[in-house]
Amino acid sequence: MMVEHMFDSISGRYDLVNRLITFGLDIRWRRSCVSALGLPAGSVVIDLACGTGDFCRVLARRAMRPLGVDFSAGMLAAHKSPAPLVRADALTLPLRDASMDGATSGFALRNFSDLAAVIGELGRVVRPGGRIALLEVSTPRSKLLRLGHSVWFNRCVPVIGSALSNGDAYRYLPRSVAYLPGARELAGLVRDAGFSGVQRRELAGGVAQIITATRCGIPPSAHANGAGAGASFPQP
Repeated sequence: MMVEHMFDSISGRYDLVNRLITFGLDIRWRRSCVSALGLPAGSVVIDLACGTGDFCRVLARRAMRPLGVDFSAGMLAAHKSPAPLVRADALTLPLRDASMDGATSGFALRNFSDLAAVIGELGRVVRPGGRIALLEVSTPRSKLLRLGHSVWFNRCVPVIGSALSNGDAYRYLPRSVAYLPGARELAGLVRDAGFSGVQRRELAGGVAQIITATRCGIPPSAHANGAGAGASFPQP
């Protein structure tokens, strides 16, 4: 609930601050992520934690059919793409099994308290042969880059966030990286959710990463509590 309120509070200037703290690279990263998704035009793609719609806009420009899902009412209110939107918990997506051709997510994984369950839910709703492409922060391997990244991320970003938006939220941002599993563990979570061919690509010297994988086999059945059972995808 705390994270939900935090994102509600920063929704109005979320895009502006993102552009500033990434020097505009987040736009290029999302385009690269959608290219790595490798799905054809017409594919139905869920954008998890869609925020203000950056990924949905890129997907739509590639002639795909995005569905934006977010738990934050503030983010959905500030959404700027024509994609259909659903306010939902990532743990219980209101979608049928194997109803999506693919899934994307941008800088959201570290905000989920049960990441394994969230990725498992993607494994439920993405059809066999479907694809996921997950964009997330990372830590550079180079000592010099790691030092510069640490100074920027831990000292400068909170100052910018405080000046333009919610200071508490942008102090949380650097701390949240500690909640993100390492590359090997994250790949294991993706495989355990029923995906194969897991690949990781570093961006900008390792300050960000893209995780891609292909759904294999038969999707797991809906959760025992009925999440997703009988739900239909809202048509764009």
